[in-house]
Parts: sequence; structure tokens; C-alpha cells
Amino acid sequence: MAEIRRVGVLGCGLMGSGIAQVAATAGYETRVRDVTKELLDRGRAGIEKSLAKLVEKGKLQPADREAAMKRLTFTTTTAELKDCDIVIEAVTEDLELKNALWRELDGLCGPGTVFSSNTSSLTIAAMAAATKRADRFVGLHFFNPVPLMQLVEVVRTVTTSEETFRRAFAFAQSLGKEAVAAKDNSGFIVNLLLVPYLLDAIRAVEHGVASIPDIDKAMLLGCGHPMGPLTLLDFVGLDTTYKIAEIMFAEYREQKYAPPPLLKRMVLAGMYGKKSGKGFYDYSATPPVVSNLGL
Repeated sequence: MAEIRRVGVLGCGLMGSGIAQVAATAGYETRVRDVTKELLDRGRAGIEKSLAKLVEKGKLQPADREAAMKRLTFTTTTAELKDCDIVIEAVTEDLELKNALWRELDGLCGPGTVFSSNTSSLTIAAMAAATKRADRFVGLHFFNPVPLMQLVEVVRTVTTSEETFRRAFAFAQSLGKEAVAAKDNSGFIVNLLLVPYLLDAIRAVEHGVASIPDIDKAMLLGCGHPMGPLTLLDFVGLDTTYKIAEIMFAEYREQKYAPPPLLKRMVLAGMYGKKSGKGFYDYSATPPVVSNLGL
């Protein structure tokens, strides 16, 4: 198998910058592409802040932080990724947007470059079909926050070659992650099981099963979860969850993946969770208080 030395990352948002950080920290020359300098600057600042926290906690040496930053290159030009050995896409969950980038890169990158997507709900096959390298296309699904979460789902499509899968799996492990193999079904392993659970928690609120804090407390203490489902929804983003649920419902046509009406109303109202300041909880108060949902 050809050695991976240079990593390309499409997207410098929360996930893309996290992936770039772990790749650079693991010793890979890493090139990050986004559409504007402003987005790249924001991503770079996030990486610097994250690395500084790791140094502060004694989990990273200052010299290793400096070395990681030197391995990072930020660009607005897609062609800058043409000589990367693997390209990881982490842009918005929009299939047309993703495929436009893949078609462009397919014509730029050499035959040895592996393409991979960090999508959480779209199928990898739907992207691989837009290229002439379906055998060299794989899913690499990281979890937020990427520098701290240990799991990577390595997703094999019906066309992914054994060599490509092994290269991607070994690459994920080289980042210090625990890799698991998943088939190319929408949601893979984690979201296939997690999304219905989160949607059921919203339905429990709709149906008045219990209060928002008590639903969270019950799952926190009764199941040993690190946080309750409604708190987790606020952290993931209600808009993100809504989009993922819509994609999965379109794929499976099963009611358990259908976004509940309450979720749709909250997204329409701009209540995205922690990032917008209000979701199931109102984060303008310290500590956060339960939002008034008019139920």
C-alpha cells in the first residue's frame, strides 16, 4: 500500500479544522481548503486555541504544538490539494456541493489519491458515483470534538477496493483513533442508533411524558450517559439534527427517522441550541435555564 504523507481537508469549520488538527499533530503535512480567508482564519484560530488547551493540560508538548502548526497550510484554492495522498471532505451536508468539489478534484488529483468524506448521513456511494475513482472512495466519519473523541467510522461502499479500505483504516489508526468498520448505509453505526433516540426524546417532550430536565436526568443517571438527550441535541445543533433526520428519513422511509413537528418549529424559529444561544435550554442565563417552548 502506498504511504500517506500529505493530507488534504475540504472545509475549515468545526469538523474540518478538528480533522486538520489531528492530522498535523500526527505528523502529516496538512492542507486545508475553504471558500474564504475569513473562514480559514477562524478555523486556524480554533486550532491554535485547541492546541493551547492541550498544552495547558499537559497532553501536548509546546514543541509539538509548534511543529503541528508548521505542518498546516490554509488555502482558498482547491487545486492546492491536487498532490495530497488522501483528501477528507468536511463541508455542509449538501450532496450537490460535495459532488461539485469531488468532480473538480477528480480531474486534478493523481490516481493514487484516496477520496474520503466525513458525512454523517449521506451515503458514500452517492459521492463515489460522481467520480471516476469509486474504488478509491471511502467514508471517514469523525466525531465532535475531533481532537478529543476517539472514534472514527471507516465506511466501505460496494465499490471500495480492499486496498483503499485498509489504507483508510490504517490512516485513522495513525491519528491515534479507534477505528470501526461500517457498511455504507445512511447514518452508518452511531447515527443509525443515535438519531432515533434523540428524536424520541423530542417526542417525549411533545407528548408531555416528563419535563425537559427530568428527561435529561433520567437518561443521565438511569443509563449512565454523559449527558441527557435534550442537552446533547443542543450541543449537536437542532438544525444539524433536523437535516440529518431528513436525509435518513428520505433514505429509509421509516417513521423513527422522521423529524418531529417540535424540532421543525424550533429550527424555523432559529432555536439551534447552544450555538444560537437557545434550544431546549436558554444559554443567556448562567447556569442555563429551560426554554419556554409554549407546550
